[in-house]
Amino acid sequence: MLTVNDLMTVDPTTAKETDSLMTVIGRMKREGCRQLPVVDAANKLVGMITDRDLRLAINTPLVTSQVIDQIGVLKQLSAESIMTPDPVSTQPDASAKTVATLLATYKFGALPVVENGVLVGIISVTDYLEFFASLPESILQSAE
Repeated sequence: MLTVNDLMTVDPTTAKETDSLMTVIGRMKREGCRQLPVVDAANKLVGMITDRDLRLAINTPLVTSQVIDQIGVLKQLSAESIMTPDPVSTQPDASAKTVATLLATYKFGALPVVENGVLVGIISVTDYLEFFASLPESILQSAE
């Protein structure tokens, strides 16, 4: 059986609750990711931030369209202020098919992977696409 452990990204980039949104954006841009698990000092999963969360924070009606105001918000707000607390997560030994169904059903881009509450990876739609793309052409033709 194909499991999450077979597909997940191990040791993903993370944020701390106290990181500014400016830091979070920089990290996401640098790593090319759209979801960022938020962990505490013991690497326990406490939240999740998506690129959508960041767009909503920046485009709030409370912020003017002035770039200086947007930068101020990004420096003042913390990851904790916009993260989804206690996000849906999965375990490394979960069935890859079950998690794919969960991602598709709820339109999640990724799920954090935890073991005993500690973040050990992240499984994303991109991980599934990369796996599918790596399959030999002969397997794909036999499915037609």
